[in-house]
Formats: sequence, structure tokens, C-alpha cells
Amino acid sequence: MSSVDPRHYDVIVAPVITEKATIASEQNKVVFKVRIDATKHQIKAAVERLFDVKVEAVNTLLRKGKKKVFKGMRGVRSDVKNAVVTLADGQKIDVTTGL
Repeated sequence: MSSVDPRHYDVIVAPVITEKATIASEQNKVVFKVRIDATKHQIKAAVERLFDVKVEAVNTLLRKGKKKVFKGMRGVRSDVKNAVVTLADGQKIDVTTGL
């Protein structure tokens, strides 16, 4: 593959390691926290280049930030965008090792 574009590192923020994401990994799916303005095409290109795998599908979900009160101070949590990346058969990403 060609060299990695530095912009690919900006698209993917971090892997999501939760119980639900671990169960999804059994079906060849990996969950990443991505930038709010990232598109499915950008996410697919970034995962394929960074991890050298074949991506079949990308599903995104945008979780809106909640209004919270802490010690009488009102605040708003940030919006978060997650991407569920489905890999081709035989492909695997070990998110615990990092890049």
C-alpha cells in the first residue's frame, strides 16, 4: 500500500473498548471514536490505510451531549461520533496494541 496520509490520524480519535464493542468484535466489527465532521468515506480510507485491512462497511452514530448539573454548575457534555467498522472475512484489528 502507499504511504499513510497524516490526515488519516486526525479522522480516528480512539478505539472504543466497552463490553458491547468486545461482543461486536466477534462478528468482525471494530468500534472507533471519530471526529464529528468525518464522513463514512474518510473513515473507511483511514482504517484501510492505518491498519492495512479491507473494510466492507462503515456505520456511524452521533450521540448528542447531555445537559448536566454538577455542584450547582450547569454544563453540557460534548457530542460524540462513533463508527462501527465491519471488516472483510479473515481481517482483524487488535485495538489493544495501538498504532
